[in-house]
Amino acid sequence: MTKRRARMYDALAFLVVVIIIGVDQWTKSLVVQKLSPPETGPVIHLIGQYLLLFYIRNNGVAFSLFANSAVLIGLIIIAIGVISYMYARMINSGSLAIKLIFGLIVGGALGNIIDRLRHAGYVVDFIAFRIPQINFYFAIFNIADAAISVGVFLLFVTLLLSSFRRPRATPDAESSAQNQADSLGNQQKGTP
Repeated sequence: MTKRRARMYDALAFLVVVIIIGVDQWTKSLVVQKLSPPETGPVIHLIGQYLLLFYIRNNGVAFSLFANSAVLIGLIIIAIGVISYMYARMINSGSLAIKLIFGLIVGGALGNIIDRLRHAGYVVDFIAFRIPQINFYFAIFNIADAAISVGVFLLFVTLLLSSFRRPRATPDAESSAQNQADSLGNQQKGTP
C-alpha cells in the first residue's frame, strides 16, 4: 500500500470520527431541548412500543454499566490506550475497512467523553429498544454507544474472518521448502 493511499484511508477514518461526533452531539442537544426534564419528560414512540425516544442521564458507560464507579475511569483509560496502540501500529498500512471501524469506535468514545465534560460526568441517553411481549427491555443508549458497539462487533468479525483467510502452506510449497533445506544442508556438509 502506498503512503498516499494510507493517508487517504486515515483521512476517511478521521471523517467518520467527525461525523459520529457531530451526529451524536446534535441528537443529544435535540433530546435535551425537546424531551426535558430527564426521566419524566415526554416519550416519543418511533415504532409502536418497540422503539422509543426519551431522555435519561447516564452516569455509567455504554448501556449504564459501572454507573458512578471508580472502575469506569480505569476502563476508559485502558480502552483509549488499547485503541491508540492498535491504530498507531497501522498508521501507514491497514485496510480501509479496519480504519473506518476504528473511526466508529473513536468517534463514539469521543462523543461520550465530550458529553461527560459538558454535563458534569453524565451522558445523555435516549434510544430505547424493547419487546414487551417477551419482557425484553434493552438498555437505553445513544448514537455514540451504537457507534462503539457496531465498531467493536465489526472489528471482532473482521479479525475473526481474517484469521480464517491467512494463507496456509500447500503441500507443493512445503516440499519445495524441504528440498531447499536439504540442499542447503548438503552444501554445508560438502556433498553436491
